[in-house]
Amino acid sequence: MNLAGKYRPKSLKEVLSQGHLLGESGLFTAFLKSNYFPNALLFGAPGCGKTTISRLIAKELGRDFYEFNATSIKVEELRKTINSYKAQLVKPLIFIDEIHRLSKNQQEVLLPFMESGICTIIGASTQNPYYSLTSAFRSRSHLFELNPIKDEDLKKLIKTVAKKEGFDFQEGALDFIVSSSSGDARAALNLLESASFIDKNISLEILKQIRPHALQGGSNENDSHYELTSAMIKSIRGSNIDAALYYLARLIEGGEPPEFLARRLAILAAEDIGNANPNALNLASSTLNIVLHIGYPEARIPLAQLVIYLASCPKSNSAYSAINSAQKAIKEGLMLSVPNHIKTHAKDYLYPHNFGGWVKQDYLEKDVKFYKSRGIGFEARLDEWLGKIVNSE
Repeated sequence: MNLAGKYRPKSLKEVLSQGHLLGESGLFTAFLKSNYFPNALLFGAPGCGKTTISRLIAKELGRDFYEFNATSIKVEELRKTINSYKAQLVKPLIFIDEIHRLSKNQQEVLLPFMESGICTIIGASTQNPYYSLTSAFRSRSHLFELNPIKDEDLKKLIKTVAKKEGFDFQEGALDFIVSSSSGDARAALNLLESASFIDKNISLEILKQIRPHALQGGSNENDSHYELTSAMIKSIRGSNIDAALYYLARLIEGGEPPEFLARRLAILAAEDIGNANPNALNLASSTLNIVLHIGYPEARIPLAQLVIYLASCPKSNSAYSAINSAQKAIKEGLMLSVPNHIKTHAKDYLYPHNFGGWVKQDYLEKDVKFYKSRGIGFEARLDEWLGKIVNSE
């Protein structure tokens, strides 16, 4: 058995860095105390414990555990497995890895089982599965995010394993394993194991030969993945191209997945640039699509192009502020009824196209304002368009 399998947690208390779910006041802990666990979708970085936690939940509940992968799942086999428990009191736990890859038809097969409670289904993904699963599937399950393994937890695990296995570390070797694994316990133990076959006195030189694209000047305990990402975003927001490129390079050299970087940049394009330059979001969307298909090393080029473009754009957070204001108002109790004349099939609705493109009528039962244009970049053109529209009577 390899090290990752040998030192897989044997109980939920041994799982690293998931205190928000598995701590004394954690949600999963509360569920299990009631001998209950819902249909769930677990998503998080590779090696953070999704499969392990699912297996241990089944163990805690005394359930039979079945493991499937969405990329090779056979619907008939799955259906046969679940139906075999119809006459039994104890229901199985069905684990489906890469659940975001389930087709719509495969998801529909699972719906009756999720609804009837004949089994508990836990899906796992490194991506947020809400983007790919149907609303019907999502309504029958809960989404829980798992954290990457913290550096201090990962270091403690590696030191424990090394002591039990009789390994030693030369200067810098332990820190390199931690920093180059990006919170992935499995990757860390796999690197340690491979290096140990060459020399049980683990050297930094050997580690870098095995993992040549590890974090060389990238993340470490002081400059973590989160700090570097934050610094890149703030540099773009501050229109400092060179600083943004520096942090992008740090993240790339640290092995940060290109799709993660592209997603963060797409969020920035909407949050910090918005309608000051709507094309920013288009370029961010294109970049995300491109890097998903090409990966490193070429993915660094469109990422760099996007970073330079975003840093050079005029900045406005008007759209971000507007939706925040609207949600805040609703949370504080602003619940307005839909006016009768714009309800479905209303006969007294005034169709704007019949009035040259715009006609005065109420769309809310009271006048409220959430959006405040800053008039920056293309926003000024939108303000001009809107002004011409509403003053066209």
